[in-house]
Amino acid sequence: MISFDDSIIADRFEHAYLKNKDGSPLRARRNGKTKYWKRMPLEFRIPIKIGLYEYTYIDKANLNDWNAVRNT
Repeated sequence: MISFDDSIIADRFEHAYLKNKDGSPLRARRNGKTKYWKRMPLEFRIPIKIGLYEYTYIDKANLNDWNAVRNT
């Protein structure tokens, strides 16, 4: 699950359930700035890119399906 702090800092994300053909988790990378609202402080939207052609968002509806990848 992604917290609000992770939504601002993290650049890479992994899907919790979907896997690639080789068994590794489906990976996505940030494709823009996190959108958040002052009137709704718990809501945010992260634009991401998956693969070469697919674009989508991480938001309230699919937040539990994604994990932030920590860079160490």
